[in-house]
Amino acid sequence: MAPPPPATAVPGVASRSRARRRRSWVGWRFVGPFLAVFALVFLAPIAYSIHLSLFRDRLVGGNSFVGLDNYRQVLADPLFWAAVGRVSLFLVVQVPVMLFLALLVALAIDSGRLYGRNFFRLAVFLPYAVPAVVASLMWGFMYGTRFGLVGNINEAFGVTLPDPLSPDLVLASIGNIVTWEFIGYNMLILYAALQVVPRSLYESAEIDGASQLRVVLSIKLPALRGALLIATIFSIIGSFQLFNEPSILQKLAPNAITTSFTPNLYAYSLSFSGRQFNNSATVAIVMGVLTMVVAYLVQLRGMRKDGAR
Repeated sequence: MAPPPPATAVPGVASRSRARRRRSWVGWRFVGPFLAVFALVFLAPIAYSIHLSLFRDRLVGGNSFVGLDNYRQVLADPLFWAAVGRVSLFLVVQVPVMLFLALLVALAIDSGRLYGRNFFRLAVFLPYAVPAVVASLMWGFMYGTRFGLVGNINEAFGVTLPDPLSPDLVLASIGNIVTWEFIGYNMLILYAALQVVPRSLYESAEIDGASQLRVVLSIKLPALRGALLIATIFSIIGSFQLFNEPSILQKLAPNAITTSFTPNLYAYSLSFSGRQFNNSATVAIVMGVLTMVVAYLVQLRGMRKDGAR
């Protein structure tokens, strides 16, 4: 029996294979520049910080590998945990207040009953455009009891207002600055979410005779759950990253704002004042992990609530 003839290549199969391989590289060419920048400005600093956190600069022997000793030292540092507790208190008090005010503003603008709505929206958002350094200097001047607005009020009316930069009130004063800065940003997130609510729901509610309060509770607030979750996560990250405001106000209130007032300020002081780069990198890594865990837990809880509903 004669052997079967050898299989011949189907015309065009090889060319189609080469064309598919060429097309498979097209996507990488588009995302390649972004991946290069992402690796350079995001992944590389994290990798370098982790590398620094595993070493320690000794008087004898130079920079030597110490493993997790720096992490154990930071986790046992009372100054670090005092700073974490301070920003945690800031988060628990300031974030709900800020988001509540942003929600009220977004609902007021969306109601259509606010006179000068466009001007009001711009006026509320405008503080977000002010750099944090400028905002801190401006409010720091107003907080001054000897040269600022508080001092002028005391002198004009013969009263003695509490010092906003005293150790007992400085955290609340910083919260006031951050709230003033970011109400407009969170308002914009919530207002944008309200704009995608189908108008047919409002028409149905009007036909049913629902009041404005019922519309807010039954239509608008459920539609804002996702936006509120996003705004909450952003605010949590911002609270743990608190740095600009206490750093600027520290010059005005050195007795109230110490070098370990917040974790980021503590890491900055360790690095640039104490020349303890390894400990500074360790504080940054620990705070990054802590922020990621808290933000993830909040996101997970929000997603579970939405799923339960």
